[in-house]
Amino acid sequence: MRTLFASTIVALSLGLAGAAGAAPTVGAEAPDFAVKDTAGKLRTLSEFKGKTVILEWTNHECPYVVKHYSTGNMQNLQKSLAGEQVAWLSVISSAPGAQGAVSPAQADELTRSRGASPTAVLLDPEGKMGQAYGARNTPHMYIIAADSKLAYMGAIDDKPSTRRDDVKGAKNYVLAAMDEIKAGKPVSTPRTTAYGCTVKYAY
Repeated sequence: MRTLFASTIVALSLGLAGAAGAAPTVGAEAPDFAVKDTAGKLRTLSEFKGKTVILEWTNHECPYVVKHYSTGNMQNLQKSLAGEQVAWLSVISSAPGAQGAVSPAQADELTRSRGASPTAVLLDPEGKMGQAYGARNTPHMYIIAADSKLAYMGAIDDKPSTRRDDVKGAKNYVLAAMDEIKAGKPVSTPRTTAYGCTVKYAY
């Protein structure tokens, strides 16, 4: 039943791909963006030129996101990967009033209470950034290399479930891709199928 449920979520996300916008192409320039963070500062991709950028679409009410935060999996990734040469941007594209929509203060409180450590949390209530990237799910992960080209897009790992026990032993695609990037190697699995809740865009 759990496998069937996960497959349904993936299928639904693929069916909604058109609504979320066409996805960018791995190996091509990543779409630029201009989105305010929780401090009201306008953040753009170009400001991180020369750095690797990890994008994490999130929705704190989504059980798939809860799985990765309640186990500390997402926070551990942020702490181990973000740094001087790597920026981690959490993106909230939920429309006002929709599941996962938060105010800047609420987003900051979530960061504090969960012990998260993104470089910044971007608020995208109109969904422009999400649609430019074709983000369909929460979580939906993207890695942009230092040359501004998209190096990875898709799922956080290979266990499309809400079971917390599945975090242990899962293949973490983001970590694997980052290890290869740091080693100067091409990403061996540059694209996977994201799983999770659909992004709550304002349609």
